[in-house]
Amino acid sequence: MCGIWALFGSDECLSVQCLSAMKIAHRGPDAFRFENVNGFTNCCFGFHRLAIVDQLYGMQPIRVKKFPYLWLCYNGEIYNFKQLQKQFGFDYQTLVDGEVILHLYNRGGIEQTASMLDGVFAFILLDTANRKVFLGRDTYGVRPLFKVLTEDGFLGVCSEAKGLINLKHSMSSCPKVEPFLPGHYEVLDLKPSGKVASVELVKFHSCKDEPLHVAYDTLENLNAGLDLETVKSNIRLLFENAVRKRLMSHRRIGCLLSGGLDSSLVASVVLKLMKESSINYPFQTFAIGMEDSPDLLAARKVAAHIGSEHHEVIFNSEEGIQAIEEVIFTLETYDITTVRASVGMYLVSKYIRKKSDSVVIFSGEGSDELTQGYIYFHKAPSPEEAMEESERLLKELYLFDVLRADRTTAAHGLELRVPFLDHRFTSYYLSLPAELRIPKNGVEKHLLRESFQDSNLLPKEILWRPKEAFSDGITSLKKSWFSILQEHIDLQVDDLLLEKAAEKFPFNPPKTKEGYYYRQIFEKHYPGRADWLPHYWMPRWIEATDPSARTLKHYKSATKE
Repeated sequence: MCGIWALFGSDECLSVQCLSAMKIAHRGPDAFRFENVNGFTNCCFGFHRLAIVDQLYGMQPIRVKKFPYLWLCYNGEIYNFKQLQKQFGFDYQTLVDGEVILHLYNRGGIEQTASMLDGVFAFILLDTANRKVFLGRDTYGVRPLFKVLTEDGFLGVCSEAKGLINLKHSMSSCPKVEPFLPGHYEVLDLKPSGKVASVELVKFHSCKDEPLHVAYDTLENLNAGLDLETVKSNIRLLFENAVRKRLMSHRRIGCLLSGGLDSSLVASVVLKLMKESSINYPFQTFAIGMEDSPDLLAARKVAAHIGSEHHEVIFNSEEGIQAIEEVIFTLETYDITTVRASVGMYLVSKYIRKKSDSVVIFSGEGSDELTQGYIYFHKAPSPEEAMEESERLLKELYLFDVLRADRTTAAHGLELRVPFLDHRFTSYYLSLPAELRIPKNGVEKHLLRESFQDSNLLPKEILWRPKEAFSDGITSLKKSWFSILQEHIDLQVDDLLLEKAAEKFPFNPPKTKEGYYYRQIFEKHYPGRADWLPHYWMPRWIEATDPSARTLKHYKSATKE
Protein backbone atom coordinates (compact mmCIF):
# COMPACT_ATOMS: atom_id res chain seq x y z
CA MET A 1 0.00 0.00 0.00
CA CYS A 2 1.33 3.39 -0.95
CA GLY A 3 0.42 6.63 -2.66
CA ILE A 4 1.18 7.31 -6.32
CA TRP A 5 0.90 10.65 -8.11
CA ALA A 6 2.05 11.81 -11.53
CA LEU A 7 1.64 14.78 -13.86
CA PHE A 8 2.21 15.03 -17.59
CA GLY A 9 2.24 18.36 -19.42
CA SER A 10 1.90 20.70 -16.45
CA ASP A 11 1.69 24.40 -17.34
CA GLU A 12 2.48 25.41 -13.79
CA CYS A 13 5.75 25.18 -11.88
CA LEU A 14 6.14 21.60 -10.67
CA SER A 15 7.36 22.62 -7.23
CA VAL A 16 3.97 24.33 -6.70
CA GLN A 17 2.01 21.37 -8.09
CA CYS A 18 3.96 19.01 -5.88
CA LEU A 19 2.08 20.36 -2.84
CA SER A 20 -0.95 18.42 -4.10
CA ALA A 21 1.04 15.19 -3.84
CA MET A 22 1.37 15.76 -0.10
CA LYS A 23 -2.42 15.32 0.29
CA ILE A 24 -1.91 11.54 0.14
CA ALA A 25 1.13 11.33 2.44
CA HIS A 26 -0.86 9.10 4.85
CA ARG A 27 -0.73 6.28 2.28
CA GLY A 28 3.05 5.99 2.57
CA PRO A 29 4.49 7.17 5.88
CA ASP A 30 7.91 5.50 5.38
CA ALA A 31 9.40 7.63 2.58
CA PHE A 32 8.62 10.19 -0.14
CA ARG A 33 10.21 10.84 -3.52
CA PHE A 34 9.48 13.47 -6.14
CA GLU A 35 11.18 13.01 -9.51
CA ASN A 36 11.15 14.92 -12.79
CA VAL A 37 11.22 12.94 -16.05
CA ASN A 38 14.43 13.47 -18.03
CA GLY A 39 13.71 15.19 -21.34
CA PHE A 40 10.18 16.18 -20.32
CA THR A 41 10.59 19.12 -17.98
CA ASN A 42 6.86 19.40 -17.26
CA CYS A 43 6.33 15.73 -16.30
CA CYS A 44 6.96 14.24 -12.87
CA PHE A 45 6.22 11.44 -10.43
CA GLY A 46 5.48 11.64 -6.71
CA PHE A 47 5.56 8.56 -4.48
CA HIS A 48 4.71 7.96 -0.82
CA ARG A 49 6.01 4.62 0.36
CA LEU A 50 4.78 2.07 2.86
CA ALA A 51 7.56 -0.52 2.79
CA ILE A 52 6.07 -4.02 2.71
CA VAL A 53 8.34 -5.92 0.29
CA ASP A 54 12.06 -5.17 -0.37
CA GLN A 55 12.57 -2.44 2.19
CA LEU A 56 15.98 -1.54 0.76
CA TYR A 57 15.34 -1.13 -2.98
CA GLY A 58 11.61 -0.52 -3.11
CA MET A 59 11.51 3.21 -3.82
CA GLN A 60 9.64 4.43 -6.89
CA PRO A 61 9.40 5.34 -9.69
CA ILE A 62 11.04 1.98 -10.39
CA ARG A 63 13.68 2.04 -13.11
CA VAL A 64 16.05 -0.80 -13.97
CA LYS A 65 19.27 -0.76 -16.03
CA LYS A 66 17.83 -3.20 -18.56
CA PHE A 67 15.01 -0.81 -19.55
CA PRO A 68 16.30 2.75 -18.92
CA TYR A 69 13.39 4.21 -20.93
CA LEU A 70 10.70 2.71 -18.63
CA TRP A 71 9.39 4.47 -15.51
CA LEU A 72 6.91 2.72 -13.20
CA CYS A 73 4.87 4.00 -10.28
CA TYR A 74 2.45 1.46 -8.86
CA ASN A 75 0.41 0.80 -5.74
CA GLY A 76 -0.39 -2.80 -4.93
CA GLU A 77 0.88 -6.33 -4.51
CA ILE A 78 1.58 -8.71 -7.40
CA TYR A 79 1.34 -12.19 -5.89
CA ASN A 80 2.59 -14.18 -8.89
CA PHE A 81 5.80 -12.24 -9.65
CA LYS A 82 7.99 -15.24 -8.77
CA GLN A 83 5.95 -17.69 -10.87
CA LEU A 84 6.17 -15.34 -13.86
CA GLN A 85 9.92 -14.95 -13.35
CA LYS A 86 10.30 -18.72 -13.41
CA GLN A 87 8.00 -19.12 -16.41
CA PHE A 88 9.59 -16.46 -18.62
CA GLY A 89 13.14 -16.34 -17.23
CA PHE A 90 12.94 -12.71 -16.12
CA ASP A 91 16.13 -11.28 -14.63
CA TYR A 92 15.00 -9.14 -11.69
CA GLN A 93 17.23 -6.41 -10.27
CA THR A 94 15.21 -5.90 -7.08
CA LEU A 95 12.99 -7.91 -4.75
CA VAL A 96 10.06 -5.62 -5.52
CA ASP A 97 7.03 -7.56 -6.77
CA GLY A 98 6.03 -4.72 -9.13
CA GLU A 99 9.25 -4.98 -11.14
CA VAL A 100 7.53 -7.80 -13.05
CA ILE A 101 5.36 -5.13 -14.77
CA LEU A 102 8.45 -3.78 -16.59
CA HIS A 103 9.52 -7.23 -17.76
CA LEU A 104 6.02 -8.27 -18.87
CA TYR A 105 5.59 -5.03 -20.81
CA ASN A 106 8.95 -5.47 -22.54
CA ARG A 107 8.05 -9.06 -23.41
CA GLY A 108 4.51 -8.69 -24.71
CA GLY A 109 3.08 -5.18 -24.47
CA ILE A 110 0.50 -3.65 -22.19
CA GLU A 111 -2.45 -5.99 -22.80
CA GLN A 112 -0.51 -9.08 -21.79
CA THR A 113 0.99 -7.21 -18.84
CA ALA A 114 -2.35 -6.26 -17.29
CA SER A 115 -3.88 -9.69 -17.91
CA MET A 116 -0.97 -11.59 -16.35
CA LEU A 117 -0.92 -9.77 -13.01
CA ASP A 118 -2.38 -11.80 -10.15
CA GLY A 119 -2.95 -9.31 -7.38
CA VAL A 120 -4.22 -5.84 -6.64
CA PHE A 121 -2.72 -2.86 -8.42
CA ALA A 122 -3.00 0.62 -9.83
CA PHE A 123 -0.10 1.66 -12.03
CA ILE A 124 1.35 4.43 -14.18
CA LEU A 125 3.88 3.14 -16.70
CA LEU A 126 5.86 5.57 -18.85
CA ASP A 127 7.72 4.44 -21.96
CA THR A 128 9.86 7.42 -23.07
CA ALA A 129 11.35 5.50 -26.05
CA ASN A 130 7.93 4.98 -27.64
CA ARG A 131 6.37 8.07 -26.09
CA LYS A 132 3.52 6.22 -24.36
CA VAL A 133 1.85 6.47 -20.96
CA PHE A 134 -0.17 3.52 -19.65
CA LEU A 135 -2.59 3.44 -16.73
CA GLY A 136 -4.01 0.21 -15.28
CA ARG A 137 -6.18 -0.92 -12.37
CA ASP A 138 -7.05 -4.34 -10.95
CA THR A 139 -10.34 -6.16 -11.63
CA TYR A 140 -12.22 -5.00 -8.52
CA GLY A 141 -10.43 -1.70 -7.97
CA VAL A 142 -9.05 -2.87 -4.63
CA ARG A 143 -6.31 -0.31 -5.18
CA PRO A 144 -7.65 3.16 -5.99
CA LEU A 145 -6.77 5.36 -8.94
CA PHE A 146 -8.10 8.75 -10.08
CA LYS A 147 -7.24 10.85 -13.09
CA VAL A 148 -7.81 14.27 -14.57
CA LEU A 149 -7.32 14.80 -18.31
CA THR A 150 -7.91 18.27 -19.74
CA GLU A 151 -8.86 19.11 -23.33
CA ASP A 152 -5.35 20.43 -23.99
CA GLY A 153 -3.72 17.18 -22.86
CA PHE A 154 -2.65 17.84 -19.26
CA LEU A 155 -2.85 14.56 -17.32
CA GLY A 156 -2.84 14.13 -13.56
CA VAL A 157 -3.03 10.71 -11.89
CA CYS A 158 -3.30 9.95 -8.17
CA SER A 159 -4.28 7.23 -5.68
CA GLU A 160 -6.93 9.51 -4.19
CA ALA A 161 -8.97 12.33 -5.73
CA LYS A 162 -7.81 14.79 -3.06
CA GLY A 163 -4.37 14.82 -4.71
CA LEU A 164 -5.82 16.20 -7.96
CA ILE A 165 -8.58 18.66 -7.09
CA ASN A 166 -6.31 21.64 -6.38
CA LEU A 167 -3.93 21.28 -9.30
CA LYS A 168 -3.13 24.55 -11.05
CA HIS A 169 -3.87 24.68 -14.76
CA SER A 170 -4.55 27.40 -17.31
CA MET A 171 -8.24 26.65 -17.72
CA SER A 172 -11.27 28.75 -16.98
CA SER A 173 -13.35 25.79 -15.71
CA CYS A 174 -12.43 23.27 -13.02
CA PRO A 175 -11.09 20.09 -14.71
CA LYS A 176 -13.08 16.90 -14.11
CA VAL A 177 -11.51 14.41 -11.71
CA GLU A 178 -12.84 10.88 -12.07
CA PRO A 179 -12.11 7.36 -10.83
CA PHE A 180 -10.18 5.17 -13.27
CA LEU A 181 -12.34 2.13 -14.06
CA PRO A 182 -11.34 -1.22 -12.50
CA GLY A 183 -10.32 -4.04 -14.83
CA HIS A 184 -9.17 -1.55 -17.50
CA TYR A 185 -5.97 -0.14 -18.90
CA GLU A 186 -5.56 3.06 -20.90
CA VAL A 187 -3.01 3.90 -23.59
CA LEU A 188 -2.00 7.55 -24.05
CA ASP A 189 0.41 9.12 -26.53
CA LEU A 190 3.06 11.37 -24.97
CA LYS A 191 3.74 14.41 -27.15
CA PRO A 192 7.12 16.19 -27.25
CA SER A 193 5.47 18.97 -25.22
CA GLY A 194 4.81 16.54 -22.37
CA LYS A 195 1.04 16.70 -22.98
CA VAL A 196 -0.85 13.48 -23.72
CA ALA A 197 -3.67 12.25 -25.96
CA SER A 198 -5.78 9.23 -25.03
CA VAL A 199 -5.56 6.47 -27.65
CA GLU A 200 -7.75 3.73 -26.14
CA LEU A 201 -9.34 2.49 -22.93
CA VAL A 202 -9.51 -1.31 -22.82
CA LYS A 203 -11.31 -3.67 -20.47
CA PHE A 204 -8.78 -6.46 -19.95
CA HIS A 205 -10.62 -8.61 -17.41
CA SER A 206 -14.18 -9.27 -16.31
CA CYS A 207 -14.86 -10.85 -12.91
CA LYS A 208 -16.66 -13.87 -14.47
CA ASP A 209 -13.74 -14.83 -16.73
CA GLU A 210 -10.98 -17.08 -15.53
CA PRO A 211 -7.85 -14.87 -15.57
CA LEU A 212 -5.04 -15.59 -18.07
CA HIS A 213 -2.46 -15.97 -15.29
CA VAL A 214 -4.16 -19.20 -14.13
CA ALA A 215 -2.08 -20.98 -16.81
CA TYR A 216 1.03 -20.26 -14.70
CA ASP A 217 -0.54 -20.84 -11.28
CA THR A 218 1.24 -23.06 -8.75
CA LEU A 219 -2.08 -24.56 -7.61
CA GLU A 220 -2.87 -28.00 -8.98
CA ASN A 221 -5.84 -28.38 -11.33
CA LEU A 222 -9.25 -28.34 -9.69
CA ASN A 223 -11.47 -31.39 -9.69
CA ALA A 224 -13.99 -31.30 -12.53
CA GLY A 225 -17.70 -31.78 -11.92
CA LEU A 226 -20.52 -29.93 -10.20
CA ASP A 227 -21.53 -32.45 -7.54
CA LEU A 228 -21.70 -30.76 -4.14
CA GLU A 229 -18.68 -32.49 -2.58
CA THR A 230 -16.42 -31.55 -5.53
CA VAL A 231 -17.62 -27.93 -5.46
CA LYS A 232 -17.08 -27.65 -1.68
CA SER A 233 -13.59 -29.15 -1.98
CA ASN A 234 -12.68 -26.68 -4.77
CA ILE A 235 -13.99 -23.72 -2.77
CA ARG A 236 -11.84 -24.72 0.23
CA LEU A 237 -8.78 -25.27 -1.95
CA LEU A 238 -9.12 -21.96 -3.81
CA PHE A 239 -9.85 -19.94 -0.70
CA GLU A 240 -6.84 -21.34 1.15
CA ASN A 241 -4.72 -20.59 -1.91
CA ALA A 242 -6.07 -17.01 -1.98
CA VAL A 243 -5.01 -16.50 1.64
CA ARG A 244 -1.65 -18.27 1.24
CA LYS A 245 -0.41 -16.02 -1.60
CA ARG A 246 -1.41 -12.94 0.45
CA LEU A 247 0.97 -13.86 3.27
CA MET A 248 3.74 -12.29 1.15
CA SER A 249 5.14 -9.58 3.45
CA HIS A 250 8.22 -8.36 5.29
CA ARG A 251 5.97 -6.62 7.84
CA ARG A 252 3.75 -8.02 10.58
CA ILE A 253 0.37 -9.45 9.56
CA GLY A 254 -2.88 -8.89 11.50
CA CYS A 255 -6.60 -9.25 10.80
CA LEU A 256 -9.80 -7.28 11.32
CA LEU A 257 -12.29 -9.54 13.10
CA SER A 258 -15.97 -8.61 13.43
CA GLY A 259 -17.07 -12.09 14.47
CA GLY A 260 -19.14 -12.44 11.29
CA LEU A 261 -18.60 -15.37 8.93
CA ASP A 262 -16.29 -13.60 6.46
CA SER A 263 -13.67 -12.01 8.71
CA SER A 264 -13.75 -15.07 11.02
CA LEU A 265 -13.06 -17.43 8.13
CA VAL A 266 -10.22 -15.20 6.89
CA ALA A 267 -8.67 -14.97 10.38
CA SER A 268 -8.80 -18.71 11.02
CA VAL A 269 -7.30 -19.62 7.63
CA VAL A 270 -4.58 -16.95 7.96
CA LEU A 271 -3.54 -18.35 11.36
CA LYS A 272 -3.58 -21.95 10.10
CA LEU A 273 -1.37 -21.06 7.10
CA MET A 274 0.97 -18.85 9.13
CA LYS A 275 1.70 -21.85 11.35
CA GLU A 276 2.29 -24.03 8.28
CA SER A 277 4.64 -21.38 6.85
CA SER A 278 6.52 -21.17 10.18
CA ILE A 279 5.63 -17.50 10.69
CA ASN A 280 5.93 -17.64 14.43
CA TYR A 281 5.06 -14.24 15.90
CA PRO A 282 1.66 -14.01 17.67
CA PHE A 283 -1.14 -13.31 15.20
CA GLN A 284 -3.12 -10.22 16.19
CA THR A 285 -6.86 -9.83 15.59
CA PHE A 286 -8.75 -6.56 16.09
CA ALA A 287 -12.43 -6.02 16.85
CA ILE A 288 -14.34 -2.80 17.42
CA GLY A 289 -17.68 -2.07 19.03
CA MET A 290 -19.63 -0.24 21.69
CA GLU A 291 -20.43 -1.88 25.00
CA ASP A 292 -22.91 -4.75 24.51
CA SER A 293 -22.05 -5.09 20.80
CA PRO A 294 -22.88 -8.51 19.26
CA ASP A 295 -19.76 -8.23 17.08
CA LEU A 296 -17.44 -7.96 20.09
CA LEU A 297 -18.92 -11.08 21.72
CA ALA A 298 -18.72 -13.10 18.50
CA ALA A 299 -15.16 -11.92 17.75
CA ARG A 300 -14.12 -12.94 21.27
CA LYS A 301 -15.41 -16.48 20.62
CA VAL A 302 -13.50 -16.72 17.34
CA ALA A 303 -10.26 -15.39 18.84
CA ALA A 304 -10.49 -17.91 21.68
CA HIS A 305 -11.16 -20.74 19.20
CA ILE A 306 -8.25 -19.95 16.88
CA GLY A 307 -5.85 -18.70 19.58
CA SER A 308 -5.07 -15.20 18.29
CA GLU A 309 -3.70 -12.29 20.33
CA HIS A 310 -7.00 -10.42 20.41
CA HIS A 311 -7.50 -6.66 20.77
CA GLU A 312 -10.84 -4.97 21.45
CA VAL A 313 -11.46 -1.33 20.66
CA ILE A 314 -14.41 0.11 22.58
CA PHE A 315 -15.84 3.41 21.40
CA ASN A 316 -18.86 5.46 22.41
CA SER A 317 -21.43 7.30 20.33
CA GLU A 318 -19.75 10.66 20.93
CA GLU A 319 -16.40 9.44 19.55
CA GLY A 320 -18.18 7.95 16.54
CA ILE A 321 -20.09 11.15 15.80
CA GLN A 322 -16.95 13.28 16.23
CA ALA A 323 -15.12 11.17 13.62
CA ILE A 324 -17.72 11.67 10.87
CA GLU A 325 -16.27 14.76 9.18
CA GLU A 326 -12.76 13.28 9.14
CA VAL A 327 -14.18 10.02 7.77
CA ILE A 328 -16.08 11.73 4.92
CA PHE A 329 -12.97 13.71 3.97
CA THR A 330 -10.96 10.47 3.99
CA LEU A 331 -13.53 8.50 1.97
CA GLU A 332 -14.33 11.10 -0.71
CA THR A 333 -17.96 9.94 -0.73
CA TYR A 334 -21.28 10.85 0.91
CA ASP A 335 -22.94 7.44 0.45
CA ILE A 336 -24.96 6.79 3.61
CA THR A 337 -24.17 3.13 4.30
CA THR A 338 -20.50 3.65 3.40
CA VAL A 339 -20.13 6.53 5.88
CA ARG A 340 -21.89 4.59 8.65
CA ALA A 341 -19.74 1.49 8.18
CA SER A 342 -16.52 3.48 7.81
CA VAL A 343 -16.56 5.04 11.27
CA GLY A 344 -15.84 1.75 13.04
CA MET A 345 -13.23 0.72 10.48
CA TYR A 346 -11.54 4.13 10.66
CA LEU A 347 -11.33 4.01 14.47
CA VAL A 348 -10.05 0.44 14.61
CA SER A 349 -7.39 1.27 11.97
CA LYS A 350 -6.32 4.27 14.04
CA TYR A 351 -5.90 1.95 17.04
CA ILE A 352 -3.88 -0.61 15.02
CA ARG A 353 -1.49 2.11 13.84
CA LYS A 354 -0.94 3.55 17.31
CA LYS A 355 -1.05 0.49 19.55
CA SER A 356 0.36 -2.39 17.51
CA ASP A 357 3.04 -3.13 14.96
CA SER A 358 0.73 -5.00 12.56
CA VAL A 359 0.84 -3.26 9.18
CA VAL A 360 -0.56 -5.80 6.69
CA ILE A 361 -4.23 -6.23 7.61
CA PHE A 362 -6.50 -8.99 6.31
CA SER A 363 -10.26 -8.50 6.08
CA GLY A 364 -13.40 -10.21 4.77
CA GLU A 365 -14.33 -7.58 2.15
CA GLY A 366 -16.01 -8.78 -1.03
CA SER A 367 -17.64 -11.90 0.36
CA ASP A 368 -21.16 -10.44 0.65
CA GLU A 369 -21.13 -9.37 -2.99
CA LEU A 370 -19.64 -12.63 -4.23
CA THR A 371 -21.57 -15.13 -2.11
CA GLN A 372 -24.91 -13.26 -1.95
CA GLY A 373 -24.54 -12.42 1.71
CA TYR A 374 -26.83 -9.41 2.01
CA ILE A 375 -30.13 -10.18 3.68
CA TYR A 376 -32.15 -8.82 0.76
CA PHE A 377 -30.93 -11.75 -1.37
CA HIS A 378 -33.60 -13.82 0.45
CA LYS A 379 -36.11 -11.84 -1.62
CA ALA A 380 -34.47 -12.39 -5.02
CA PRO A 381 -37.19 -13.26 -7.58
CA SER A 382 -35.03 -16.03 -9.11
CA PRO A 383 -31.54 -17.58 -8.86
CA GLU A 384 -30.68 -15.90 -12.19
CA GLU A 385 -31.62 -12.44 -10.92
CA ALA A 386 -29.64 -13.08 -7.73
CA MET A 387 -26.65 -14.01 -9.89
CA GLU A 388 -26.97 -10.80 -11.94
CA GLU A 389 -27.23 -8.73 -8.78
CA SER A 390 -24.12 -10.39 -7.35
CA GLU A 391 -22.17 -9.46 -10.49
CA ARG A 392 -23.47 -5.88 -10.40
CA LEU A 393 -22.37 -5.51 -6.78
CA LEU A 394 -18.90 -6.83 -7.61
CA LYS A 395 -18.54 -4.35 -10.49
CA GLU A 396 -19.48 -1.49 -8.16
CA LEU A 397 -17.31 -2.54 -5.21
CA TYR A 398 -14.83 0.23 -5.98
CA LEU A 399 -17.55 2.80 -5.23
CA PHE A 400 -18.65 1.25 -1.94
CA ASP A 401 -17.12 -1.49 0.27
CA VAL A 402 -13.70 -1.62 -1.38
CA LEU A 403 -13.51 2.19 -1.27
CA ARG A 404 -14.37 2.13 2.46
CA ALA A 405 -11.86 -0.61 3.23
CA ASP A 406 -9.02 1.04 1.32
CA ARG A 407 -9.47 4.61 2.56
CA THR A 408 -10.08 3.84 6.24
CA THR A 409 -6.99 1.62 6.49
CA ALA A 410 -4.77 3.71 4.17
CA ALA A 411 -5.60 6.82 6.22
CA HIS A 412 -3.52 5.20 8.97
CA GLY A 413 -0.73 3.78 6.80
CA LEU A 414 -2.01 0.18 6.82
CA GLU A 415 -2.13 -2.22 3.87
CA LEU A 416 -5.34 -4.14 3.32
CA ARG A 417 -5.49 -7.72 1.98
CA VAL A 418 -8.80 -9.14 0.72
CA PRO A 419 -8.65 -12.87 -0.16
CA PHE A 420 -12.37 -13.10 -1.04
CA LEU A 421 -11.60 -10.95 -4.09
CA ASP A 422 -8.89 -13.27 -5.40
CA HIS A 423 -9.32 -13.47 -9.21
CA ARG A 424 -9.27 -17.24 -9.42
CA PHE A 425 -11.53 -17.78 -6.40
CA THR A 426 -14.15 -15.30 -7.61
CA SER A 427 -14.19 -16.54 -11.22
CA TYR A 428 -14.73 -20.12 -9.99
CA TYR A 429 -17.50 -19.12 -7.57
CA LEU A 430 -19.26 -17.09 -10.28
CA SER A 431 -19.03 -20.03 -12.72
CA LEU A 432 -21.15 -22.23 -10.45
CA PRO A 433 -24.84 -22.82 -11.31
CA ALA A 434 -27.05 -19.95 -10.11
CA GLU A 435 -29.24 -22.18 -7.91
CA LEU A 436 -26.19 -23.43 -5.97
CA ARG A 437 -25.33 -19.89 -4.81
CA ILE A 438 -28.66 -18.58 -3.50
CA PRO A 439 -29.66 -18.48 0.21
CA LYS A 440 -30.93 -21.85 1.39
CA ASN A 441 -33.11 -22.85 4.37
CA GLY A 442 -33.35 -19.16 5.30
CA VAL A 443 -29.55 -18.84 5.52
CA GLU A 444 -27.52 -16.61 3.23
CA LYS A 445 -24.05 -17.73 1.98
CA HIS A 446 -25.18 -21.31 2.53
CA LEU A 447 -22.71 -22.80 0.04
CA LEU A 448 -19.72 -21.01 1.60
CA ARG A 449 -20.73 -22.09 5.12
CA GLU A 450 -21.37 -25.67 3.99
CA SER A 451 -17.94 -25.83 2.33
CA PHE A 452 -16.22 -25.27 5.69
CA GLN A 453 -18.74 -27.26 7.79
CA ASP A 454 -16.34 -30.11 8.60
CA SER A 455 -13.11 -28.11 8.80
CA ASN A 456 -13.20 -27.22 12.53
CA LEU A 457 -11.82 -23.81 11.54
CA LEU A 458 -14.63 -22.04 13.40
CA PRO A 459 -17.15 -22.74 16.15
CA LYS A 460 -20.44 -23.91 14.55
CA GLU A 461 -22.41 -20.96 15.94
CA ILE A 462 -20.00 -18.58 14.16
CA LEU A 463 -19.93 -20.57 10.91
CA TRP A 464 -23.73 -20.37 10.81
CA ARG A 465 -24.05 -16.89 12.41
CA PRO A 466 -26.58 -14.87 10.37
CA LYS A 467 -25.51 -11.77 8.48
CA GLU A 468 -25.12 -8.61 10.56
CA ALA A 469 -24.25 -5.38 8.79
CA PHE A 470 -20.87 -4.14 10.09
CA SER A 471 -22.22 -0.70 10.94
CA ASP A 472 -25.02 -2.31 12.99
CA GLY A 473 -23.06 -5.13 14.61
CA ILE A 474 -20.67 -2.71 16.31
CA THR A 475 -23.55 -1.34 18.41
CA SER A 476 -26.05 -2.88 20.80
CA LEU A 477 -29.12 -4.74 19.54
CA LYS A 478 -31.12 -2.34 21.71
CA LYS A 479 -29.97 0.67 19.72
CA SER A 480 -28.41 0.57 16.27
CA TRP A 481 -25.61 2.85 15.07
CA PHE A 482 -27.88 4.36 12.41
CA SER A 483 -30.44 5.31 15.13
CA ILE A 484 -27.71 6.99 17.21
CA LEU A 485 -26.56 8.93 14.14
CA GLN A 486 -30.08 9.92 13.11
CA GLU A 487 -30.97 11.19 16.58
CA HIS A 488 -27.86 13.38 16.63
CA ILE A 489 -28.34 14.65 13.06
CA ASP A 490 -32.03 15.41 13.58
CA LEU A 491 -30.98 18.36 15.69
CA GLN A 492 -28.36 19.52 13.18
CA VAL A 493 -30.47 19.72 10.01
CA ASP A 494 -33.54 21.94 9.80
CA ASP A 495 -36.73 20.52 8.21
CA LEU A 496 -36.80 23.40 5.75
CA LEU A 497 -33.28 22.58 4.50
CA LEU A 498 -34.36 19.01 3.73
CA GLU A 499 -37.45 20.24 1.88
CA LYS A 500 -35.23 22.28 -0.45
CA ALA A 501 -32.54 19.59 -0.78
CA ALA A 502 -33.35 18.86 -4.42
CA GLU A 503 -32.87 22.52 -5.34
CA LYS A 504 -29.54 22.77 -3.57
CA PHE A 505 -28.28 19.33 -4.62
CA PRO A 506 -29.98 18.44 -7.94
CA PHE A 507 -27.62 15.47 -8.49
CA ASN A 508 -28.35 12.55 -6.07
CA PRO A 509 -30.55 14.77 -3.85
CA PRO A 510 -30.54 13.55 -0.23
CA LYS A 511 -33.94 12.27 0.96
CA THR A 512 -33.20 12.14 4.69
CA LYS A 513 -31.59 14.46 7.22
CA GLU A 514 -28.73 11.99 7.62
CA GLY A 515 -28.10 12.04 3.86
CA TYR A 516 -28.25 15.85 3.86
CA TYR A 517 -25.78 16.09 6.75
CA TYR A 518 -23.20 13.87 5.00
CA ARG A 519 -23.68 15.70 1.71
CA GLN A 520 -23.04 19.09 3.35
CA ILE A 521 -19.73 17.83 4.78
CA PHE A 522 -18.76 16.30 1.43
CA GLU A 523 -19.52 19.53 -0.47
CA LYS A 524 -17.45 21.51 2.04
CA HIS A 525 -14.35 19.45 1.14
CA TYR A 526 -15.15 18.51 -2.46
CA PRO A 527 -17.49 21.19 -3.88
CA GLY A 528 -19.17 20.24 -7.15
CA ARG A 529 -17.78 16.68 -7.16
CA ALA A 530 -21.03 14.86 -6.27
CA ASP A 531 -20.84 12.76 -9.45
CA TRP A 532 -18.04 10.65 -7.93
CA LEU A 533 -20.99 8.69 -6.50
CA PRO A 534 -23.34 7.69 -9.34
CA HIS A 535 -26.06 6.47 -6.93
CA TYR A 536 -26.61 5.55 -3.28
CA TRP A 537 -26.16 1.94 -2.15
CA MET A 538 -29.60 0.43 -1.42
CA PRO A 539 -31.09 -3.08 -1.12
CA ARG A 540 -33.11 -4.40 -4.09
CA TRP A 541 -36.43 -6.25 -4.55
CA ILE A 542 -37.95 -4.75 -1.40
CA GLU A 543 -39.38 -1.41 -0.41
CA ALA A 544 -36.36 -0.08 1.45
CA THR A 545 -36.02 3.51 2.58
CA ASP A 546 -32.79 2.90 4.49
CA PRO A 547 -29.71 0.81 3.59
CA SER A 548 -29.44 -0.79 7.07
CA ALA A 549 -30.28 -4.50 7.26
CA ARG A 550 -31.86 -3.91 10.66
CA THR A 551 -34.64 -1.85 9.06
CA LEU A 552 -35.76 -4.66 6.74
CA LYS A 553 -38.99 -6.51 7.57
CA HIS A 554 -37.37 -9.93 7.14
CA TYR A 555 -34.32 -9.02 9.28
CA LYS A 556 -35.57 -10.70 12.48
CA SER A 557 -36.72 -13.90 10.82
CA ALA A 558 -33.39 -14.13 9.04
CA THR A 559 -31.33 -13.59 12.14
CA LYS A 560 -32.65 -15.91 14.81
CA GLU A 561 -29.56 -17.08 16.63
